Amino acid sequence: MVRTPAIDRRLQRLASAFTPQWLAGQRWYRAKSRRLATVSLLDAAKIEGSAGWLLVLEATDPEGSRTHYLVPAVADGSAFREPRDGEGVWHRLAALALEGGELEGANGRWPFSPTPAAAQLLPGGSASLATLPERRLGVQQSNTSVAFGERLILKVYRLLEPGINPEVEVNAFLTRVGFTDAPALVGSATYLVGGESHAAGMIQELVPSMGDGWSWLLDRLAATPDGPAEALAGIAEIGRLTAALHAALASRPAEPGFPARLATEDERSAWSGGATRQLEGALRALTGTERLRLSAIAPRIAAQLEAIGAGAVAQISRIHGDYHLGQLLRTPDGFAVIDFEGEPARTLVERRAPASPLRDVAGMLRSLDYVAHTANRDGLPDWLRDARAAFLDAYGGISAADLPLLAAYELEKACYEVVYEANNRPNWTWLPLEALERQARGA
Repeated sequence: MVRTPAIDRRLQRLASAFTPQWLAGQRWYRAKSRRLATVSLLDAAKIEGSAGWLLVLEATDPEGSRTHYLVPAVADGSAFREPRDGEGVWHRLAALALEGGELEGANGRWPFSPTPAAAQLLPGGSASLATLPERRLGVQQSNTSVAFGERLILKVYRLLEPGINPEVEVNAFLTRVGFTDAPALVGSATYLVGGESHAAGMIQELVPSMGDGWSWLLDRLAATPDGPAEALAGIAEIGRLTAALHAALASRPAEPGFPARLATEDERSAWSGGATRQLEGALRALTGTERLRLSAIAPRIAAQLEAIGAGAVAQISRIHGDYHLGQLLRTPDGFAVIDFEGEPARTLVERRAPASPLRDVAGMLRSLDYVAHTANRDGLPDWLRDARAAFLDAYGGISAADLPLLAAYELEKACYEVVYEANNRPNWTWLPLEALERQARGA
């Protein structure tokens, strides 16, 4: 255990390089539509065996709202900067997870916990890890991932939220129940401060793949003449995988945190209110003619969203929570599911709560809509219709009684997408908005 003295002026000076402008420009910064006023150093721990530090930065907006971010760093002259590949900082964090080590900061501490899968996936432990090259992944995401050779992947959770992280929780559960189409959890790290626990990171199996489901489908749709048919076959595989995932998540209802039961009236009421707020948020996110277009169909959308609270019978369990083609890896054997953290815009409590598996189904249907419009092939409506049918048939079908609920979840997801696109990719708001218009008019 390394003990760090109280945060002194030297560390404060080094951390001054992490300005509000720098933080707001990071891909993992969550509140991109919110202006930052100040960024200050809240905690720091030296990473033993390396030149690195773990920092906790407190970001404050002009209204006084505070959020906390985890930043691995190295001192470079008179300022901190983030680690580079090959400097060994990522290796040391992963080794701590394999060893069950601990770091201590000025105000809190970071315990690391391995799982039984660690010895199975890397029998040589830290010694074997040291032989694997580290490679930070350059994908768009709300956290930071680092691969070690082709064996393991470390994820550093940037936004520090009190409570249990659903990705760590769900990956551990799926490993225990023997679901092999998701990475095995190898270890995790938490940040403990003021009596609260915050997920700080995890390390898991690196699944060999040829890219994610999104890229794979786009490639198939660009190929001729057999690409679209191959894409439909792959979508059927995804449907079967989704059914197997939901069966695994509902397989141990007596285990805390993983129920399989009927939704309560209070839960249905809360979901209904949440769907209404998503619609209201989409209206606020748009401007000009796009807002007028959504305002014109908002009453019809609101009427369809009522199905979320009206269903007398709704089976619920834990679900993926942010299910789309980018959360699937194309493997030599089919597909694997990754990233069980849930929708970043939702609270940790919401992301851990049981919900209808139809939410995941709706998420994948919306992702198929995205990939079809991105590919922009001739005969798009026919292909998208066939793709939806292939996925739903392989999933096991949707009963007539559940169709209004599925449609409502698709609308809710499209409203979520409008807000996401408005905050992150304003030029893409047209896609979920057109989907809302099509569904509102029954097309």
